[in-house]
Amino acid sequence: MTTLSEKPSAPSTRQVSKRVSQSVFDGSRLRVVLLVDVHDGAQQQFLEAYEQLCNQVAQVPGHVSDQLCQSIENPSQWLITSEWESAPPFLTWVNSEEHVRMVEPLHSCVRDTRSLRFHVVRETGGEAAVSAERRRLQTSPRIGDGVIRHALTFTVRPGSEAEVKRILADYASPRARVDETTRLCRTSLFMHGNRVVRAIEVRGDLLAALRHVARQPEVRAVEEAINPYLEQERDLNDQESARVFFTRAALPAVHHVTADELTEGERLARYYPARPGGGMRLAELLAQRDEAAADDPDSPVLRSTIFQRDDVVVRLIDVRPGSGAQAASPEPGHLAGLEDLLDGEPVGMDLVTDRRSPDA
Repeated sequence: MTTLSEKPSAPSTRQVSKRVSQSVFDGSRLRVVLLVDVHDGAQQQFLEAYEQLCNQVAQVPGHVSDQLCQSIENPSQWLITSEWESAPPFLTWVNSEEHVRMVEPLHSCVRDTRSLRFHVVRETGGEAAVSAERRRLQTSPRIGDGVIRHALTFTVRPGSEAEVKRILADYASPRARVDETTRLCRTSLFMHGNRVVRAIEVRGDLLAALRHVARQPEVRAVEEAINPYLEQERDLNDQESARVFFTRAALPAVHHVTADELTEGERLARYYPARPGGGMRLAELLAQRDEAAADDPDSPVLRSTIFQRDDVVVRLIDVRPGSGAQAASPEPGHLAGLEDLLDGEPVGMDLVTDRRSPDA
């Protein structure tokens, strides 16, 4: 498991910028809610697996407490809530190989799960009289734009890059409308060397959108076509194999900032190779710089999203028209103080395809 070398972010005492719609770096406590649908008759098996799991989770840095609840109306429905010192240590753990192995005993008794993550903004009760700084509460609400951002990343076998790029660039876009409340807005796909990064933007329910896309025949055909070239083998007809692959491929958005909501720009991406154990800290420092740069009217960057998992850090950028690829390069001083966290120079990624739904 990758652990954080630095202490969790200090609690923020400033006013949160209205330009920032998403960040895991507020320094406040994190509440994780996991909704679980257990197979009929497997409740005792699930309880035993949970008790083994919670003993292991209690040893994870940053974990504070957890609670298991069973529905009083439907015994198949369970709720797990956990509290963490802040979001970074939770994300470090939940995206680790250790977590993949740790939750494996649950799979045979669980029909479905849904995970929700929240920063603690206010609370009442025994600690209500304690200052917000000591309670590590988010001081101000963030302003969102209704878009959920997520990415997937995986590697292909060296030598297959050109063929994979051809396959990924040449497919019919899936239907944008998922249901009454969910819609696919944009998909941007980049490559650097043998690494593929697919960034998606969704309005509504991210999980519903991901499941919708996986069922589309045009997407399924593309996934099957690149299967022979993947470094991590998978069988999309095997639910467990597909689940493990996409769990390992998840590249969460840890920060997003918008400087200009109205101007349409050119989409670029930059890959930041992090030293072992330095990915989260590198992403946090890049987020701080992007947030400060959002107030600079001369900056070519309109929007920036930072994705991070383990030591993979990707910065997705929309730049002003005519700025050119050089706008993706770090601004003067942007990398100052990051040298100890980088395992090489940041590099631009090649755009494979960038698709938007007509009414996005």
